[in-house]
Amino acid sequence: MTDSQDARCRIEGAAGLITLDRPKALNALTLDAVRAMRAALDAWEHDPAVTRIVIEGAGEKAFCAGGDIRRLVEAGKAGRREEAQTFWREEYELNALIARYPKPYVALIEGIVMGGGVGVALHGSHRVVGERALFAMPEVGIGFFPDVGASHALPRLPGKTGLYLALTGARLGPADQLAMGLATHAVGASAMPEIREGLIAGEDVDALLSRHRHDPGPAPIETIAATIDACFGESSVEEIVAALTRMAGEGDAPAETILAQIRGKSPTSQKIAFEQMHRGAGLSFEEAMRMEYRIVSRILDGEDFYEGVRAVLIDKDHAPRWKPDRLEDVTPAMIEAYFAPLGEHELAV
Repeated sequence: MTDSQDARCRIEGAAGLITLDRPKALNALTLDAVRAMRAALDAWEHDPAVTRIVIEGAGEKAFCAGGDIRRLVEAGKAGRREEAQTFWREEYELNALIARYPKPYVALIEGIVMGGGVGVALHGSHRVVGERALFAMPEVGIGFFPDVGASHALPRLPGKTGLYLALTGARLGPADQLAMGLATHAVGASAMPEIREGLIAGEDVDALLSRHRHDPGPAPIETIAATIDACFGESSVEEIVAALTRMAGEGDAPAETILAQIRGKSPTSQKIAFEQMHRGAGLSFEEAMRMEYRIVSRILDGEDFYEGVRAVLIDKDHAPRWKPDRLEDVTPAMIEAYFAPLGEHELAV
């Protein structure tokens, strides 16, 4: 009833089943997919036949690698600003709906989950990761910022891990996702089909997932947590970089690795992300989404988003020319402008 070409939404057994269905594009979200999901979730919320929501990605490579960024950049370049704004507004409204959804919302995550994919997975009640699940919020590397509710979720991770993820775009496997609370359950790859069928059959969600729990082993991020907490508690991005540089000079191997991760990203994006993480720690989910919409409403006015997408996704030379290209040239006033209220254009969530 709410199918689109990009997201198939139907009832199977006791489940409202959503399949993100653009496997050749790593199931990147389109506006059609967002609208189909929203219509389905609205309908299923009050349908007694639907006792749980299940969302999955088609194909083997990705749950969802994010929004259709190239399409948004094309719209911005062509002066179709409202087209891009409409996507982000409706995507953020969908994220907020998922966060407050009254029924179990189970994301079956295998392969890549990044950006917009995180937004339609992380805020539900159950996040089930398979052995190939790979999480990241890599937006600062394309001149964007960690959105889709990252302002609320990342600051609530253990220690300073959330800020580390926001500023570096570091990737996490299933063990790290489980340890950080990004996932609620880790399971073996062979268990996913049985879990899916059990959810459709109406089995108790928690009992089913507990029965298939899998130990993914030690979390690699825990071996660098001390370095992260020591450096990412500083009061500016410049001071974080200085702390990492100092520790790397003293022979701290994790600091050297993190420095390599943090270099080359958009200075403007990193300062936006730093500010949003600090503000988001004290905001409700709805307040965080309104803050993110303020930021995204200004992102098309700059140059880094277009340049980052060109360098990483279009030309793939991975040599972006950021403006400004130094952290010290990004002023507090420049960053504050991204967070200014939008008046009558605020996101209504």
